Amino acid sequence: MKKFSTYDIALVGMFAALMAIGANITSWAPFLEIAGVPLSMQPFFCILAGLLLGSRLGALSMVVYALVGIAGAPVFAQFSGGIGVIFGSTGGFILSYIVAAYVVGKIMEANKEKAYSTFYIASFAGITAIYLVGTTYMWLALNVWINAPMSYGAAWLVMAWFIVKDVAFTILGASIAPRIYKSVTKATSKRIAA
Repeated sequence: MKKFSTYDIALVGMFAALMAIGANITSWAPFLEIAGVPLSMQPFFCILAGLLLGSRLGALSMVVYALVGIAGAPVFAQFSGGIGVIFGSTGGFILSYIVAAYVVGKIMEANKEKAYSTFYIASFAGITAIYLVGTTYMWLALNVWINAPMSYGAAWLVMAWFIVKDVAFTILGASIAPRIYKSVTKATSKRIAA
């Protein structure tokens, strides 16, 4: 098992912090809410973590973010925290970020050349993982333990507005990530996504 360097720990902490900022962006821009549900930048930062850090560190940064929130720090959307958030209707999205960052990182690691197309493929695989896990969890939560029945199709319909925003940010992230990746790896003379 490869040990974590100080540099690795700093990157993991940085992306965990970016997730907390992305979760609460509507605190500074309240117009970014739909039907009282805040639009977040979390999928953007999650996918960027996978693209730039790889599967191991990308997923770890999402685990750290989730654990900090579960421990009670107000890092989840609307400055919430605690394990109860995980059992809420949107808790599956927090868990989906771990899966998505890992999937994105694995795709990036499989392409040693880091072609531009790989950044897009990995990014869209990540956003797909986020919505598959998150929306399915939301549907289960509403129907099983929250006792607010909703059809699976209706759950996807609710998420339609968010998908449009996240696809746009996925394209943006995939477009800027190659430049960031090259700059960071050139500056540090080492591969980050290893």
